[in-house]
Amino acid sequence: MEINSSPTLTLTHGQVPEGPPRRSANFHPSVWGDYFLAYASVAMEPDVKTEQRIEQLKEKVREMIVASDDKPSQKLSLIDAIQRLGVGYHFETEIETTLQHIYETYHEMAKDEDLYTVALSFRLLRQQGHPVSCDVFNKLKDNEGKFKKSLIGDVRGLLSLYEATHLRVHQEDILDEALEFTTTHLNSALPNLSNNPIAAQVVHALDQPIHLGLTRLESRHYISFYEKDDSHNKVLLDFAKLDFNLLQKLHQRELSEFTRWDVSAPDQLPNYIKHFYQKILDTYNMIEDEMAKQGRSYRVEYAKSALKDMVRVYLIEAKWYHDGYVPTMEEYMPVGKLSAGLRSLATASLVGMGEVATKEAFDWVISDPLIVEASGVIGRLMDDVVSHAFEQERGHAASAIECYMKQYGATEEEAVAEFHKQVTSAWKDNNSECLRPTAVPMPVLLRVFNVARTFHIVYKDADSYTHSGAKFKEIVTSVLVDSVPI
Repeated sequence: MEINSSPTLTLTHGQVPEGPPRRSANFHPSVWGDYFLAYASVAMEPDVKTEQRIEQLKEKVREMIVASDDKPSQKLSLIDAIQRLGVGYHFETEIETTLQHIYETYHEMAKDEDLYTVALSFRLLRQQGHPVSCDVFNKLKDNEGKFKKSLIGDVRGLLSLYEATHLRVHQEDILDEALEFTTTHLNSALPNLSNNPIAAQVVHALDQPIHLGLTRLESRHYISFYEKDDSHNKVLLDFAKLDFNLLQKLHQRELSEFTRWDVSAPDQLPNYIKHFYQKILDTYNMIEDEMAKQGRSYRVEYAKSALKDMVRVYLIEAKWYHDGYVPTMEEYMPVGKLSAGLRSLATASLVGMGEVATKEAFDWVISDPLIVEASGVIGRLMDDVVSHAFEQERGHAASAIECYMKQYGATEEEAVAEFHKQVTSAWKDNNSECLRPTAVPMPVLLRVFNVARTFHIVYKDADSYTHSGAKFKEIVTSVLVDSVPI
């Protein structure tokens, strides 16, 4: 099988760039140590009564979704809560059927609904891949083409519209304007919301929009918001809490297995890389053994190839550093997008999927379709913006910041502003790729999209991947350590 789409490598096989001794990145020690080894498999198993309770609640929630007497606005609010609480994966068929029906009547419904419902329906339908038009928001403007002042006092509606704008694609100026409008007025409204439960949701949304968040992490936040809402559905809330804790136990069990690998590194490698290299071999061998049982061992070859491509561009970056070479943006970005790890991570994430991850899906992801290209832009530029300063201090290949400044004679602030525009454009590309008809099934697209979301979360304020002792530790703790109080 020939799977190779990496940039041309200028180093010959086995050649090591000449230069000073290997520098240290001074990474801090692991913030976890052997913490996850402490999980005992027996303690992770849910008791029979809990499992029975979960099944009972799940069926009750299913009945709510398929109930025929609810208004579209009520259905939308229920689906929104189900998805944001992290239990939507249990009801994919029911949700698809319901949203398909709403899509067929969307334009008529939108004429009569309020701001909150129109924006919510737009967001949920686009999340599902339905190519609904943003024209429905024209009714929100006055005769002068500005958003009506009467909208300013509707904080719930503004928040719904704000979340909807993050699903915009190119040439949707009204949604660009709506994002600016809602951001401004939500920030202005905050001082007057001190005793309103929606205040916490507004603060969180302005920092982390739904569409750019990861389901498990956001569901943990939303459970606390939903619980404080006097109108919450207790059946749904109880189900979401139990389901979150059940999934957490599963993930804990998986982590305890991953941290028990043995190490027997090849002798020909430098000492500093032996342990790391052996871990990689162990991982891929373990996955390959499992895939072979399913007759899908070919998938691992794609993952290995993607990893090799990433390592090759690491060598290109190393040569640039040792040569003191600052590439042009045209030279840098093809290398930088691969070294950010998007394609490698996206390909690896497909390996354990079911029938939906066909050979065609793997061929698609390694062909660098638009969503892979755009997500690579997001990861590389967001990473470089927050990490280039300390990386240059310790000694590192030029980042996008240095490349852009040199090529265009720009300041750092101008480079950051330009990259912000490019990241915004890349998210629009990703959104367009998820609208029907799609090149591959939505579950495959979401694997790529979720890696881009991870980049957003890790790099939006600082390099939380490198400096993982604060924010990133909080993220891991909320999802994998602390259970939800019942």
